[in-house]
Amino acid sequence: MTKHDNVPQMQNVFGGFRANGHDHVRTMAFYGTLRHVPLLETVLNRPCAPGTLIEATMPDHAVCKVTEGHWPMIQRQPGATAVVLLMKDASAADIARLSDFETGWGYTLEQVEVRMPDGTGVIAQMFLPGRDNAGMAPDGPWSLADWVREEGDQALAEAREYALMHGHLSPKEMAARDPIVGIRATARLAAEARPADPDRPLDTHVEQVWLKRSYVNFFALDEVSLRIRRYDGTMGAAIDRAAFWVGDAVVVLPYDPVADTVLLVEQFRVPVYVLGDPNPWVWEPVAGLIDAGETPVEAAHREAAEEAGLTLKALEPVAGAYSSTGSSTEFLHLFIGITDLSSVDGHGGLASEGEDIRSRVIPFDQLMAEFDAGAFKDLPLVTSLLWLARHRDRLRDSA
Repeated sequence: MTKHDNVPQMQNVFGGFRANGHDHVRTMAFYGTLRHVPLLETVLNRPCAPGTLIEATMPDHAVCKVTEGHWPMIQRQPGATAVVLLMKDASAADIARLSDFETGWGYTLEQVEVRMPDGTGVIAQMFLPGRDNAGMAPDGPWSLADWVREEGDQALAEAREYALMHGHLSPKEMAARDPIVGIRATARLAAEARPADPDRPLDTHVEQVWLKRSYVNFFALDEVSLRIRRYDGTMGAAIDRAAFWVGDAVVVLPYDPVADTVLLVEQFRVPVYVLGDPNPWVWEPVAGLIDAGETPVEAAHREAAEEAGLTLKALEPVAGAYSSTGSSTEFLHLFIGITDLSSVDGHGGLASEGEDIRSRVIPFDQLMAEFDAGAFKDLPLVTSLLWLARHRDRLRDSA
């Protein structure tokens, strides 16, 4: 999400564009992350036609980093020159999508003057900060190339999420969902980095007829129509399906190899209740979504501290797998967390996230007896317990 710094305020009327979106803005100007054309095209949800993008300048201005984050700001600086990207013939639909991307963060569309390569002055429209962003401070020059290298992939993935929200949420509502947008974007990047099947490239084996986001809030639901190449080599008929968007998550089963005890946490689970299960309080390992830009290992340590107040000494990888390939995008990273369980207080969770969690430390043999009796209904717990049963002696010997 691009963020900007104050420049002198100019009149908020321009080029015939009206708030109702019926007229067109002739020229837009971008000085920050939207100069990265792949990001701009993702926000617009369309490619930019050849000849519609032109590099221009703003004399006596500089683009700087902000002290509060990785985004840029523009400010007056006599003698400096800021590079901007001009987009000609932006439509009302383009303005609506750009507004989704900008105005939820307090930016407004203002009129500025820029210079064409031949020195000609041109009036354009630029998203500039409102009062909500008046406190931003510069922290040295900002480099588009450095930003693309360090932040570009995550920003593109997040922009895809915001583009899918168009028509569902207001810009303010989109901005309020920034944390989960980052979580889903991080999950998308991780999925795209997994190995492909060299014998079945997607561009020849899957045809996407259409895709739409039918629901979006903390979670999201995508509906899609696909044609898939069959095992006999023919292309199948279009099938309509849905995918429930969650995000990547970590699952950590805390184990004390010295005391030979395991910690479980219990909390109320809404889907179990909605299904009609008379006992929606479920015993589970520690678990949680991987935050934007976070690694699974980092998330595992954070969740252990938040949900159970634990400091992990080590992590033993169990597996990485999708939780339900027929319905959900969720990918789980399962770990055994080696720790000291001698002083657990029995409570955990973040009140800010509505978590009310209690914990229980159980001797391993008792836990497996309860497992054999069918006491547990959380699949990540079942998987982790089976792994621990196989590797318990090794963990105890090395404790």
